[in-house]
Amino acid sequence: MTEKFHVFLAGASRGVGLEIAKCLTAQKMQVTALLRSPATSTELEAMGIKVVTGDALDAAAMEAAMAGGDPIHAAISTIGGLPKDGERSDYLGNKNLIDAAVKAGVQKFILVSSIGSGNSAAALQPQVLETLGPVLIEKEKAENHLIASGMIYTVIRPGGLKSEPATGNGILTEDCLVAGTIHRADVAQLVCQCLVSDAANNKVLSAVDRQMLYGNPEFEVLNL
Repeated sequence: MTEKFHVFLAGASRGVGLEIAKCLTAQKMQVTALLRSPATSTELEAMGIKVVTGDALDAAAMEAAMAGGDPIHAAISTIGGLPKDGERSDYLGNKNLIDAAVKAGVQKFILVSSIGSGNSAAALQPQVLETLGPVLIEKEKAENHLIASGMIYTVIRPGGLKSEPATGNGILTEDCLVAGTIHRADVAQLVCQCLVSDAANNKVLSAVDRQMLYGNPEFEVLNL
């Protein structure tokens, strides 16, 4: 990929999103990062990333964020989490990003979701599923909206997340019954690999560390 490959990244202020930002800049890609607040922009700008601000719950703001600049080849979203005024961004925020990406002519969209969403609900223990249920319903709605968007899509559902250095053991599988944990930095590496690999196109994938699986399942790993 050349420096002209332009990626729009939502959720870059922390967690998996920040790790993805580091990964993309290491690969010399052109990155525009969406932040809800400019408070965390300094670190990203120091990495050579262009920062735009806007609330993903505002559809017009998302259209504006993706319009008017260099053409965007791919978009990545890791947004979700704490509700604002009772409205979670897991569905509505991602819906607005997906719709804006379609209007902007984006070719490929990678959505970071969660194991437990959609048909991977059976991978979680009942008590965990009960705790996360409302969030997972929102994430599944976002996944379905992306799949129906017409863009090339990849949905990546990480297992339990840890904030430790990458192990290099992160793997992707289409097997929706796999569960385990994975470091955020490894999720980021998998996302960046999917960005430039056709093998992940139009797939819903679970992401786990091969050394941190729950149980001893047999499953097929996606080769990127």
